[in-house]
This record gives sequence, structure tokens and C-alpha cells, in this order.
Amino acid sequence: MVWGITLVVLIGVLMVDLLVIARRPHEPSMAEVSRHLAFFVGLAVIFGVCLLIFAEPHELSPNPGAEFFAGWLTEYSLSIDNLFIFIIIMTKFGVPRQYQQTALMIGIVLALIMRAIFIVVGAAAINEFSWVFYIFGLFLIYTAVKLAGEGQHDDEDEFEENKLVKFAENHLPATSEWHGTKLTIKEGGKRLITPMFLVILALGTTDLLFALDSIPAIYGLTKDPYLVFTANLFALMGLRQLYFLIGGLLQRLIYLSYGLSFLLAFIGVKLILHAMHENELPFINGGEHISWAPDIPIWLSLTVIIGTLAVTAVVSLAATRKQEAANAEDANS
Repeated sequence: MVWGITLVVLIGVLMVDLLVIARRPHEPSMAEVSRHLAFFVGLAVIFGVCLLIFAEPHELSPNPGAEFFAGWLTEYSLSIDNLFIFIIIMTKFGVPRQYQQTALMIGIVLALIMRAIFIVVGAAAINEFSWVFYIFGLFLIYTAVKLAGEGQHDDEDEFEENKLVKFAENHLPATSEWHGTKLTIKEGGKRLITPMFLVILALGTTDLLFALDSIPAIYGLTKDPYLVFTANLFALMGLRQLYFLIGGLLQRLIYLSYGLSFLLAFIGVKLILHAMHENELPFINGGEHISWAPDIPIWLSLTVIIGTLAVTAVVSLAATRKQEAANAEDANS
């Protein structure tokens, strides 16, 4: 019943937001996105507090409230990093500002559907095979090393369209003109795709790739698929507002990749330790549990997540402020 009520209410809020935007495409003001972002963040905080107060511990989730906050903060921080790619996609396709809200919203709904599939598959794999945590952990550590190697954001130079978008551009009949928020139009008796179709395809498929990192990461913090889904839902609900509110600020978070890399590595190690603690693989310790491998408690995970994000933001903003001051001094000299 709790699952049903939560999903109906949250998806209902998301759909109302989508319908309002669809009826009135426009470029939102800072006041508008600030109000909406505050609403979604406040909703997530209230939900987490209710879990802290009312949710009872169970086998999949010893501490539901803390696990939700850890998962939500992790998903939100990964989503902020994803905004760099979203900005590049919008710029590349030349999306008019008044249509960007619609493109983001539909892309987010598609991402939510795809992540729901990943969550179900991940939950089924975890229930059947405890060794899947080894795979999740190693994948996150690999992703962390790769992300750290990229250093400061140079996504614009490295970004390339995925093959699906390229195929659509090259093989589907299309028009280069914008027709509001329509995905297809009929012209001369022939159905054509619009640039909006390609933008949404790019956003949706890109977020599918992001889910390969985020879903294993949150399963490293909680094994409860209900908490995994709600944390993802709340993170995606505020993503559109975040895009318009801090688009300029994103360029100042120059060390965000390093902070996220550390978080992914930390969760990857946590997953491997958990896999060792519950080990059943015959070629590791004779198939016996490794008793000395500790399970990192959720309070420590939450502390590391909050501390890492805070330090990353403070150091990034201090470094960019110092660089701006140096540039201004050079310009005046």
C-alpha cells in the first residue's frame, strides 16, 4: 500500500508538472525555478524525515531514512554532473530557450522509465546472486578511475552523439525547422521528425548510459528497491529546475569530477566489502563468508557523501574565485 500511494502521488506531481509545461512552453525566470526547486527539495526532505520517524527497519533496509538521504544525495550529485552533458546537447541542437523545459521534462520521464527497468533487474540479480556486488563494486571503481582521469570538465571537446541519434539523423525523414514542441509533423503527405525528436532521443539515451553508474552506486547504499526508486525519482524531479538555476554555477564546480570519483570509489569499495562479508563464490575463501570484511555502516556513508560534496563545492568555488581575481588583475595591468 505504501509503495502504491508513494508512486501514485509522486508520479502524479511529475505529470502535473509535465502538463503545465506542455500547455505553456516558455523560458522560466529565476524566481520560478527557485520556487519549484525549493518545492521538490523540500518534498524530498519531508519524505526522508517521515522515513526516519515512521519506517521500521527490515532485512533489506536496516535504516530506511538514512539510506534514502544517502541515496538521494548521491543521485542528485551525479545528476548535477550530468547537467554538463545536457547543456552541451541543448547547445549543439540549438534548442530555443522556450522549448528547453519541455525537452528536459520529456527526457526525464524517459530516463525514469529506463531507470525503473534497471532497478527491477538489479533487485532481481541481487536477490538471486550475492556475488553481483563484486561486479557492481569493480564497475564503480573502474568508473571512478576513468572519471578522475578526465579531470576538470572538458565534456564539450569529448562529447559525441551516440549511434542511435546518428542513425536517426541520417536515415529518418526529418525537417530542420522547429515546430514548437512537436516531435513529428506531416508535410506533403509524409511524416517527418523534428529537431525536438532528436533532442529528446539524445537526452533519453544519454541518461540511460548515466544509469549504468547511478543504479549500482545507490544499490551500494541500500538494497531496498523502493528506496532506490524514490531516491532516483526525487533526484530527477528537481533536475530540470537545477538546469536553469545553476547553469552558470556548473562552470565553477571545476573539481566536481574528482569529488564524484572519490564517492564512486568509496561506494565501490563498500560494495566489495559487503560481497566479501556475504561471499558464496567457491573460489574465494572456499565459498565461506569472509568474517573480517566489515560492512560500512550507513551513517558513515552519509557522512562521507555530505563531507565530500561540501569540500568539493568549497574548494571549487574558492579556486575559481582566485582565478577570476588573477584574470582581472592581469587585465588591469
